[in-house]
Amino acid sequence: MDIANFVHSDLNDFLIMALALWPEETDDELVKLFYRILNASDEIGYMCRKNKEAIGFATVSLRNIVNGARSRPVGFLEGLYVKEAYRRKGVACELVKIGEKWVKDHGCSQIGSDALDWNHDSILFHEKLGYKKIYTTVNFIKNIDPAKK
Repeated sequence: MDIANFVHSDLNDFLIMALALWPEETDDELVKLFYRILNASDEIGYMCRKNKEAIGFATVSLRNIVNGARSRPVGFLEGLYVKEAYRRKGVACELVKIGEKWVKDHGCSQIGSDALDWNHDSILFHEKLGYKKIYTTVNFIKNIDPAKK
């Protein structure tokens, strides 16, 4: 198993896995995300390969504010995905470890993450790695027609 920073040639593999992780996103949005990560100083992406096959990825960033954090900057595990056939084999743990090292090397003493309330596997995974649940929130959105007054 090899883990390395994102490079340009990872785009197609990233898109396939990112669409599985974030099915509500479009290809265009994820391409923009990939290139933003490639060019950012406050964000990084890691691709995990086994025998040259892309099997997972993680993205990590630096944030100024994270719910429950007591320090700044705060690392944040933005995205984590491992193909079904490679789950429960330590791949995600290794991706998180390398991301945690990156945020620590950038002056962070804490790292945050999130999971949707229905994603019990993700919640259990985070707890297994020592993440503590801080809050449960309900998010709302309302479309406003700017033409109506």
